[in-house]
Amino acid sequence: MKKVVIGFLGTVLDRRGKEKRWENWRPSVAVCQHEDLLVDRFHLLCNRRDAALAEVEKVTLRGDMAMSVLFGHKKGAYTGATESREGLLKAADGGILFLDEIGELGLDEQAMLLRAVEEKVYLPVGSDKEVRSDFQLITGTNRNLRHECQAGRFRQDLLARIKLWEFTIPGLRERPEDIDPNIDYELQQHSKKLGKPVSFSSEARQEFIRFAVSNEAIWTANFRDLNSSLARMLTLSEGNRIGRENVQTEMTRLHKEWSIESRFATNDEKLCQKLMTVEQLSKTDLFDRLQLEKVLEICRHCDSMAEAGRQLFSNSSQKKQSTNDSDRPRKYLQRFGISWKMIGTIAGHL
Repeated sequence: MKKVVIGFLGTVLDRRGKEKRWENWRPSVAVCQHEDLLVDRFHLLCNRRDAALAEVEKVTLRGDMAMSVLFGHKKGAYTGATESREGLLKAADGGILFLDEIGELGLDEQAMLLRAVEEKVYLPVGSDKEVRSDFQLITGTNRNLRHECQAGRFRQDLLARIKLWEFTIPGLRERPEDIDPNIDYELQQHSKKLGKPVSFSSEARQEFIRFAVSNEAIWTANFRDLNSSLARMLTLSEGNRIGRENVQTEMTRLHKEWSIESRFATNDEKLCQKLMTVEQLSKTDLFDRLQLEKVLEICRHCDSMAEAGRQLFSNSSQKKQSTNDSDRPRKYLQRFGISWKMIGTIAGHL
């Protein structure tokens, strides 16, 4: 077991003797709110601990290659398919498949996955011969899949199948007791990489811990933030020993970084993130994104598209002899793939 499976992660499955019960865990699916260390823990405890653990990262789940990666393909199935590919569902036969960021899957892939989960069979790309795979499924996501279902981006029947067990992993900010032991773990990892011991001075460590568990430290990227912070301090330290000056420089840097991020961490942006995919957001210019966030905020508080149109275009509408108050906001939102119904499911209009 990885030493970093401590604190919250170490007790999720172990509390009150439940660890023993997970040895008999046989259902096909479990949902966790994105934590690969918890997946490792499942793998260690369940009845398939000696079988394969196939992992699929979120970058793999996007685009046309997702079908091939998951379900495999037949030679000649598409341009460039010069040989057959088994696919990760087959690789996980008799073991566990971990799909990180399942919310990135398209609706077609979701339909195929649902059949594979329920019937243990599927069709590789370009093949008319069914393949059987008996796998247990664990999924990860940082999205609210119930909202994704309401927006039509995720299948309700698939969600019903994969939420048999659901674990939400709190952010690092909510787990201050995990910071100190994970600092020890990261220092051990850096020591192995460098081939020499690395450490804090006593005063520097105390100062950093005080900061790390305080309300000042928001750890927006959770352990990635913490790990990057330690790596920077070690890089700038003298003799691989982090001193108070290193800690103070890093604290100043983090304050500045989080201050910039907080300018965009508004309710508007959260609405935007709920209504658009990660890929859509990545292709949207900052100017358009900020404008869209304000439009969504106004729409959220309106009872109809027409009311939103009157508020958004109040001056220009007066200059027109005949107006359709709903037309302009509808066309604007369509540019981003957003409908009034999608806004209503989140804002409570419907």
